[in-house]
Amino acid sequence: MQITRLFLTRFLLILVLLVHTGILLAQSLQDIQNIKADELTDAQVEEIIRRAESSGLNEQQILSMARERGMPAGEIAKLQQRIVSIRSGRMPSGGSNQEGSSLERVVADGVQQPDSRERLREDTFRKLSYTQKKIFGFTLFHNRELNFNPSLSIPTPQNYVIGGGDQLLIDIYGASQQSYDVQVSPEGTILIPNVGSIQLSGATIAAVTARVKSALTKIYSGLAGPDPNTFMELRLGNIRTVSVAMVGELNKPGNYTLPSFASPFNALFVAGGPNENGSFRHIQLYRDNRLLQEIDVYDFLVSGRNTANIVLRDNDVIIVPPVRSRVELIGPVRREGLFEVKPGESLTDLLRFAGGFTSDAYQDRITVTRNTSTEMRVEDVSAAVFERFIPLDGDTYRIGKILDRYENRVQIAGALMRPGTYALQPGMTVSQLIEKSGGLREDAFVNRATIYRTKPDYSLEIVSVDIHAILDGTAEDVPLRREDVLNIPSRYDIREEYYIKISGEVNKPGAFAHGENMNVADAVLKAGGFKESASASQIEIVRRVKDDVSGKLAEIIYVNIDKDLKISGNGGETVLHPFDHIIVRKSPGFQQEQLVRVEGEVYYPGEYALVTVDERISDVVKRAGGLNQFAFARGATLIRKNEFYEAPTESEIKTKNLTSVKGNISRDSLEQTAYDRILLDRIDQKLFENEASGKGRNGTLLSAEFRKQTIQTISEQDSVVIEVKTQEMVGIDLEAILRNPRGPEDLILEEGDVLSIPKELQTVRMRGELLYPTTARYRPQASFRNYISRAGGFTDRSRKSRSYVIYANGDVRRTNRFLFFTFYPKIEPGAEIIVPRKPERQPLSAQSWIGLASSLATLAILVNNITR
Repeated sequence: MQITRLFLTRFLLILVLLVHTGILLAQSLQDIQNIKADELTDAQVEEIIRRAESSGLNEQQILSMARERGMPAGEIAKLQQRIVSIRSGRMPSGGSNQEGSSLERVVADGVQQPDSRERLREDTFRKLSYTQKKIFGFTLFHNRELNFNPSLSIPTPQNYVIGGGDQLLIDIYGASQQSYDVQVSPEGTILIPNVGSIQLSGATIAAVTARVKSALTKIYSGLAGPDPNTFMELRLGNIRTVSVAMVGELNKPGNYTLPSFASPFNALFVAGGPNENGSFRHIQLYRDNRLLQEIDVYDFLVSGRNTANIVLRDNDVIIVPPVRSRVELIGPVRREGLFEVKPGESLTDLLRFAGGFTSDAYQDRITVTRNTSTEMRVEDVSAAVFERFIPLDGDTYRIGKILDRYENRVQIAGALMRPGTYALQPGMTVSQLIEKSGGLREDAFVNRATIYRTKPDYSLEIVSVDIHAILDGTAEDVPLRREDVLNIPSRYDIREEYYIKISGEVNKPGAFAHGENMNVADAVLKAGGFKESASASQIEIVRRVKDDVSGKLAEIIYVNIDKDLKISGNGGETVLHPFDHIIVRKSPGFQQEQLVRVEGEVYYPGEYALVTVDERISDVVKRAGGLNQFAFARGATLIRKNEFYEAPTESEIKTKNLTSVKGNISRDSLEQTAYDRILLDRIDQKLFENEASGKGRNGTLLSAEFRKQTIQTISEQDSVVIEVKTQEMVGIDLEAILRNPRGPEDLILEEGDVLSIPKELQTVRMRGELLYPTTARYRPQASFRNYISRAGGFTDRSRKSRSYVIYANGDVRRTNRFLFFTFYPKIEPGAEIIVPRKPERQPLSAQSWIGLASSLATLAILVNNITR
């Protein structure tokens, strides 16, 4: 029972689906007789094709349905053209014929954009096999950019033959007005009211026009006579379709319904063209069981002649026979590939099909590989017999390239006006080549030049020549040979580049090109002038020592120059030698301002400039107004930058200050003075120069870098972590300092020092290996152990003996032990108790245990031997 119910359910479901599909297709095609093919979009045509495919209908069945429902023959032809156009944009699935095969799925909707068309063309070409791509003419019928569909919008050709199914539109105008819309019957006749039947089958448009006009004179007398007052015009409306059979070596053979304007080319395009085995030059068109014409596609591809421009008729047969003779052409020709040759065609014709030689082809000889009855044979074909040499089926022609060498080339390089490649003339010499290249440049080194000569065995020969002597006529000119390369160097190519270097207190230190008669003042000017801190006296010039065997490393010259760089007879006019190094010292009396900061509980906190080099903490506290009533002197600390601190570079300081100056100038152009605008331009230029020159840092001293490397080495050797800080806290006793100013506790301040004086502190912080690290209120009578108890006590991993206290002023005190007694540090307000962790104990490895066991065993044997 359940099986029967399941079967009935499935049967009803399938029946509903079939009925639903039929209804949808019927709705799509029920009004097909009213469809105008030209008004359909590609998407609508694709939808018709898709629904037909889903119902198992092919193209012929769609057209038959349209004909049965009364669609005019002309519209049927246009609809078929639209379907063919859609299908021509797809690759054929194989050699299936038109009848009995479903239409392929549409690959594009609507109008294709240029990039889409290019992509589709590439996809089509990519799907062709390697052999198909090589066959000349094969891609013609697989190129989506081409369309051989017949044009239906042209005027009716006068030689068009009327047949059954054509629609004729006849207009009478003048003294009489009348229009007739008649269709040619299958018997080739038309019926005009009040005139009768007129036989038109087999007649051309011109003949039909004459016959119809003659028949209409019976009722329109004004059409006849030498001076008619009534006129007739006959034109073709919807055209008929013809059925053409496509057989033979085609990609898609079968019967095709085509418009009556179609030519054999249109039919070949619809059928996908000849396949790999099909002939492109012996395509046969049969009509009424006799050969009407043999079509050669090469005439169209090579010469542009369309010999197949014949209008097809109903029941025409196009046969594509197998290819008879095909050869391959390889090498530098315009079109490589496989070519079909006819009997009697020569190698010259084959080269014409290939578009001729390319510019780099060797044209005097072609090598051909030819099949014999038993093996292969190689033949050499000279250019003299190209017209007489007959290609045979299976031949392979290989064309070589010209040699990659020059028969008359010489080259000249170096200090010439126009170096390069020149033609070697008979008897050409070195001087003639120099003259041909425009002559020597002023910097040419003429004492010695080199000719690099390639000998017949391709080894290299060096020939040295004296250009100066040759040009003066005091030495014999040197003849040149093929492939000679003459190199005349510049005198700057054979010497070290000259420069001078300037460092110290100048605005743009660095290296600069040396010039003849360049003096010290010129170099300072090149370096942007002196800084404010520069000393114009005792300028050092470090000069290289040449050919000195005394062990002297350098010569030192001291000069004094005018700081305004005026031209005078002082040391500024000292002429510099190449590679001189100028060192401008800082003026002994110049000191840049140094700032310290006082923070916290003083009356006037802030930045203070150091007045003297030995200014101390007490001096700055006094300048800050002294401590206020809230100050906690015992908690005062001094924060000092150490040697690892990277101070801002001069370029960074200058950029910061110039940017600040620029920001303080009014941005309102109406408020800016001429000076402001010039100053802004100057600042922008300076900022640009600073950005270009300030990419590296020079704030770290070499000594600091050395110490940092030393600390890193110690850390690696001792397996400890040493953190390198740029600022450190210095423990001070401010109460002692204020009681005894300038005493041993009163430190001398340095640039960047920060003196921090906190408010009175009332807490103690506990950190490290404690059960509950916390911060507790300070109690004067509480001891170290009391505070540890308030934090829950030590953990199991705490290292009690290493506990220490950091006081508010930065001092540190550690726990000490003597015999069985432990002495803990005293606790003060603001202190921080630190309990470190015991070091991790690494478990013994297997090798260590083995070593230990071996040692114990040895010891046991030794003890046993001693006690025995």
